[in-house]
This record gives sequence, C-alpha cells and structure tokens, in this order.
Amino acid sequence: MRWKSRYWVYLMLFALAAINYLDRVALSVSAGRIQTALDIDKVQLGYLFSSFLWGYTLCLIPIGLLVDRFGSRTVTAASMALWSAATALTGAAVSMGGIIAARVVMGIGESSCYPAASRIIREWVPSGERGTAMTLFNSGAYFGPALGAVGLSWLVSVLDWRWSFVICGVIGFVWLGLWLAFFRQPEHTTWLSTEERDTIRRERETSSQSEAAAANPVGLGRLIASRTMWGLMLTQGAGAYTQYLFLTWLPNYLQAERGMTLLKSGTVMALPYLGSIVVSVALGMFSDRLLTARAVEAGRRRLVLGAVVLGGAVILFVPWVTSIEAILLLITVALGSVATGNALNITLLGDLLRSKADLGRATGLLLIGGNVFGFLAPIVTGYVVQATGRFDTAFAAAGGLLVMGALSSWFLTRSPIGERTGVTLRGDMTEQIEG
Repeated sequence: MRWKSRYWVYLMLFALAAINYLDRVALSVSAGRIQTALDIDKVQLGYLFSSFLWGYTLCLIPIGLLVDRFGSRTVTAASMALWSAATALTGAAVSMGGIIAARVVMGIGESSCYPAASRIIREWVPSGERGTAMTLFNSGAYFGPALGAVGLSWLVSVLDWRWSFVICGVIGFVWLGLWLAFFRQPEHTTWLSTEERDTIRRERETSSQSEAAAANPVGLGRLIASRTMWGLMLTQGAGAYTQYLFLTWLPNYLQAERGMTLLKSGTVMALPYLGSIVVSVALGMFSDRLLTARAVEAGRRRLVLGAVVLGGAVILFVPWVTSIEAILLLITVALGSVATGNALNITLLGDLLRSKADLGRATGLLLIGGNVFGFLAPIVTGYVVQATGRFDTAFAAAGGLLVMGALSSWFLTRSPIGERTGVTLRGDMTEQIEG
C-alpha cells in the first residue's frame, strides 16, 4: 500500500485519541496511591473514576453543535487546551473534591474528541477507507491506556502520582502546537498534492451522501425521534460499559484479585490494550474490503458490527478461568471487539446520516448513549466489589450488555436517518425509512 499524504491526518487523529485516553487512565494507574493519600474506600474510588464522564456526557451535544458551527480545527484546538490544563492541575489537588473538579473540567474538554473526529473523517476520508480510518483513530483510545499502564506506572513508582498528571498535560500541549501548524481542510491544505485533493473530494461520499451533503440539517428533535439513532446509542452504550470497566478498574483488579505489584500490573495491563489495537485495525480493514459502496449505502455495515460486538461477550468466561494468560487473552479479544465495535458504530452513523450538517450533533447524541452506560460502569463496579470482594458479577454484566448491543445493531439500525417516511429497496432489503 503506497503512502498517501492524508494518512498524516489519520495518525494525528490516532494521537488525539491516545492522549485523550492517556489522560483518563492516569487516575486509574495512580488509584492505589491516591486512595491511600485521601483515605477513601472502593465506592468513593468508583465515583472518582466516573467523575470525568459527568462533564463529558453533559457537553457532548453542545460541543457537537459547536463543531457543526465553527468546524473541527478550532473546536478541537480549544478543547485540547482546556483538557490538558485540567489534567495538569489534577496533580495540584489536595482533596477528593479538588480531583473531581479537575476531572469534570477535563471531561468537558474531551467531549469534542469524537464529534470532531467523526466530522474530520467525513471530510478527509474516501468512503472506501472510512472503516479503516475510524478504527485507526479509535485504536488510539487503546494505545493511550497501554502507554499509560507502563509509562505512568513507572512514573508513579519512581516519582509521585502528581507528576504523572503534569506530564500528561504537557503532552497535550505539544500535540496542540502541531495541530495548529499543520491541520486545515483538504481544500486549503498546502502539503496535499492536487491529485490527492481531487481524489478525496471525489471519493469521500457515497452517491446518496453526496446528494445530501449540502442539505439542510434535520435537527436534534428528528435525530432523537429516530429508532435507528436509539439502536446506535444502545450498541455504543454496551461497548462503552466494557471499555470503562477495564479503563478504570483493570489495574485495581490485577493488584487486588491477582496480587500484582503496581509496576507488574501496569505491564500486564498494557498487553491486552496493545493486542486490541491489532485486532481492531485488522477488523476495520476487513470490514472495508468486505463491504462494497452499495452495501455501505444499504446500511449493511450493521451486520459486521453486530458480529464484532457479539465477539466481545467472551468476557462472560473470565470468572471461570484461573490462568492469567487465558484471562489476558479473553480481555484482549473483548477489548479488540469493543474497540472495533465502537469505531464501526460511529462509522455506521456516518453511513446512515443523510445530512453532513447534522454530523457533530448526531455524534454527540450517539456518545451520550454510550457514556450513560460508561458513567455507570465504574460506580456499579465499585459497589459490587465493595459488597462481594470480587469482580465476577461485574464481568458478567459487561458480557450481557454486549449481547444486547449486538442484537440492537442487527435489528434496530435498518433505516437511514434524516429522510422522509417511505419504503425503499436497498440491495436485497426493503427498508422502512424514518423521518
């Protein structure tokens, strides 16, 4: 495969997601030291883990509207500055309330990440590469925790947990400088060849999307009224629950239930996250090869998506396995499936959404569905572990939700979003199209 200049944008998006999740996992890696320093129990720790999602979830739709209004470059830059500053200031907190306040502000800043990336991919990526680009971007959400598990574990063990937050914040500001220097729309990017610019403009939309790209937005009300939108939100929620379960509690699980030290748990935690990146990118590329442009227009990405999400339900077997190698394999498969499922679900939203003008708010609405579940995962797990002393029930709940997410994808996302009510034939499927 010959290198294309647009791949630099894909890598910048990968780095954006990696920094986003590096900052999130900083608290998980430092949790033992913070718990001791602040004298808090498992339930309080669960609320602390969940706190960044409070601001994140509340701001997804407002930030999505800002992305639609002002564009992805400006909103992404402002958001990165805000969340990097909040991450660095977490290291200065001296109470649980102070950490919660910093994490809420961090969540507000991070809420731009996926709505902006979804719009960037729609604007920069030919339709035949969209699954690959989105899974590559979303893989950063798994590389960040892998990097944090090893690097931040080492930092916390040799320095202090406070310095880990400061360093994470500095990394964000370095990325911000590169973003402002190099990122523009394809039409205004000087380092892009005329040939490649023309290719992007010609191939980034399927035929139906090209016709509707300049259409008036359908508005938030019609998005909320769409059954397809609700199906996408349920699938996103099922994946988000498992993702945040591991993101927040996996280091604690390895230390408390498997008896690992801070450094060893960090190294072991990195393995399934790195493995999930390989699984996710491979499945994303496979989905692009499997689906023709006609199949994308017909919404058949949902069939691949449902199968991938169902694969993540192997997490149900974790309580029955004693070998640490087998547990890591199951977690790797689950994380890889969730990573791919989340990315393909956002890609499916782009496939089904008929007006590009709605993309920021629609992505924000989709992520609210995901993060309602993600918001609950650390808290529910905290109560379960505090009451039982084990993680078995937490893993079972995550597996059951993934089965629900697969069914939601297969049966609730059959119709495009943003067309008038009617019946149309797409490929070999007759679809009821929602308004």
